[in-house]
Amino acid sequence: MADIVQQRLEDRIPALEQLERVGLFTNKEVKSMLKRSTALEYKLHRTVQSKDDFITYIQHEINVLELIKKRRARIGYHFKREEIENPIIHRINHVFRRATTKWQEDVQLWLSQVAFNKKWGTKSQLSKVLSSMLAIHPDKPALWIMAAKCEMEDRNSSESARHLFLRALRFHLENKKVFQEYFRMELMHAEKLRKQQQELEQAKIDGEYNFSTEILSGKLAEVVYRDAAQKIKGAEFILSLLQIAAIFDFTKELQDTILQDLQSQYVDDCMMWDFMAKRELDAAGAPELQSAKGRASDTDRREERCCVVYEEALKSLNTEAMWICYVTFCLERYKRKTNVTQLKEKKGLLSPVPAVSSAMKEKYLEWSYKTGGYKRARKTFTRYTSNKETPKMSNLRDYYERALREFGYSDEDLWMEYIKEELGSHGNPENCGKLHWRAVKTLEGESVEHFTTKYTLLQTGHM
Repeated sequence: MADIVQQRLEDRIPALEQLERVGLFTNKEVKSMLKRSTALEYKLHRTVQSKDDFITYIQHEINVLELIKKRRARIGYHFKREEIENPIIHRINHVFRRATTKWQEDVQLWLSQVAFNKKWGTKSQLSKVLSSMLAIHPDKPALWIMAAKCEMEDRNSSESARHLFLRALRFHLENKKVFQEYFRMELMHAEKLRKQQQELEQAKIDGEYNFSTEILSGKLAEVVYRDAAQKIKGAEFILSLLQIAAIFDFTKELQDTILQDLQSQYVDDCMMWDFMAKRELDAAGAPELQSAKGRASDTDRREERCCVVYEEALKSLNTEAMWICYVTFCLERYKRKTNVTQLKEKKGLLSPVPAVSSAMKEKYLEWSYKTGGYKRARKTFTRYTSNKETPKMSNLRDYYERALREFGYSDEDLWMEYIKEELGSHGNPENCGKLHWRAVKTLEGESVEHFTTKYTLLQTGHM
């Protein structure tokens, strides 16, 4: 053991000498670093190895890198990076490899190595780490997605990202999130090529730079959509792909295709009707109107068209879910901020106009009785005779806490939703740390690992 430690210490001497020679560290600082490194090296070679010792070693070396970076900026010295930083980066990755080999199940270790290589720009090493991580954890869709995004965003390799998504789908044939991100990636790839072509054309650069028209128009994304729509059913999922496509300004044809499929295949899905009704609010209408009364009239007409779609839906889909969509729409339109009286007097459950309010309530109450009998009708009556208010954050916390008491030991998604709520505009981000600690202590079995992965992805902006 002593021979191995001694060899490792001797290997780092040239870099330490460079630090002193170029004025980044003093002789005293170099000796102190060598002493600290010696102690850490011996800990890594003990008979009984501790994960904490590996983490401490890695953090120490990262601190050295950060300090070198600050010293370089202070004295304006930007040379000899290969002799100084590169050996340290190589050493950190070596220790990471030893740790992840011994504690393969620790996803956080893998993610820490990924984050390290992303920050310090070691792109070739990043791909190796991602590949090794996925070989050990192929059952975690979030890791496949993160790896593909790294290839696309950090290494600028859409080909590698596509390859990872295709591999991910072998393990997760019907995973919605994998398909959604794969679909998004292909559209981003097409957008990037379109920008490149535009720049080349503007610069009037001669030569071969023709791109495939099919790729530029998003045909690869359409292939992904077709595959996804075949494997995963439901209007909600198809709508999620449509929303992704709508982000890009060259996807009108693709959006039309998705809309046609949505309307032809999901006539019995309330989410399709809800979406089509709300589209009427954004439909092209009259030219911009100058007067407040004119704008109000135009909005009124749009809302009427929405109601027509909902009424049409209820003729063939007279279900509770469809009614909830219709009622929710009316409530949202009523609660929207407006100073126009005639809009405040629209088809809503809380409308101050008795005729309108009573008509909607009576129709919903009648449906409740026909489909669920006295008990459902009574529940509906009680719900809409009470005064409704927008939930406050304190109320939401109470609801989450009640749910956690029932399901907190097994449902990692419930914890994640609570944390996301605290990160929102009405929450308190300082509570997230406490929630994370409670979740790790409460969750059981694989739920702990799943939660840790999702929380890390959220913290790093990949979720």
